[in-house]
Amino acid sequence: MDPAVLVALMAAAAVLLMVYGLFGGRRVSPTERIEQVAIAATEARNRDEPSGAKSLRERLFGGRTVAAADRAVSQRDWGSSMARDLARADLQLRPSEYLAIRVAAVIGAPVVTWMLGQTILPGLGNPLALLVAVVLGWWVPRFYVGRRKAKRLQAFNDHLADTITLVANALRAGASFLQAIELVVRETQPPISTEFNRVIREVNLGLPFEQALANMVRRVRSDDLELMTTAITIQHQVGGNLAEILDSIAFTIRERIRIKGEIRTLTAQQRMSGYVVAGLPIFLVVVLSIIAPQFMEPMFGPPEVVGIPLGVISLALGAIMMVIGFLAIRRIVDIEV
Repeated sequence: MDPAVLVALMAAAAVLLMVYGLFGGRRVSPTERIEQVAIAATEARNRDEPSGAKSLRERLFGGRTVAAADRAVSQRDWGSSMARDLARADLQLRPSEYLAIRVAAVIGAPVVTWMLGQTILPGLGNPLALLVAVVLGWWVPRFYVGRRKAKRLQAFNDHLADTITLVANALRAGASFLQAIELVVRETQPPISTEFNRVIREVNLGLPFEQALANMVRRVRSDDLELMTTAITIQHQVGGNLAEILDSIAFTIRERIRIKGEIRTLTAQQRMSGYVVAGLPIFLVVVLSIIAPQFMEPMFGPPEVVGIPLGVISLALGAIMMVIGFLAIRRIVDIEV
């Protein structure tokens, strides 16, 4: 198949997927909509744009078009999930903007790869390179968001024990729990202050306090935070000394962090081995395709099986086996505490 035709088909498929995502699918429930309102309020505060300011996207496409795209995305189940992922990653992007970035990457990556293959890097003009470009174009934005989420969650967990101790000391000083939460918002740094401020905003919107805490657990997805909110909910139902309970939880969290650090140190070599084993074959294929494309050309010629070159099938099977091996190594060294 002509590479230009292949690129055009990939671009058309990406556009069709975006259109289907905008105008098809299930609508969100009222409960999910309440959480979206709280998230939108926090995002509006974080953007801190001056009155009358317009984004570049609004200037290019018009305010009504932008608003319609935002509503179409936010009313889908995957749109609300995407909004939570962006909030967890602390990215000042609307779901429609993030979707547009991914679609543009899917279209632009193979186009750029094909242009390079026709000019300065002939080894990039083969179908395998275009396919890899499409996969990377779709995967890299998601990988970036995932990394931001992981770093933010790590920062949250690293300071959660100190935050719990701060709340316990405020309770001993005679403050109510909401006053202690407000103290956390004032005295701590993001992401701790951002999430607890969102709890206060949701309570002000009319949500029960327990539901606001549950929403924070769903956004952050932290086992330590879930332990804290469960203890607070039980204490509100049956009573008890909340300050002492929180001190015990803070001690448990600190011990868990210490043990996790020791485990990461002991398994560092094995984790690095997994990255090397998975990345080295891909690196060699890319290098050979660029500096010596004649070595890779037999992989895309005869013999063929059901119209697919046998070399492409071999590369696909090898890639699948590498992914399985990489996931197996990750599973072995991923020790839960």
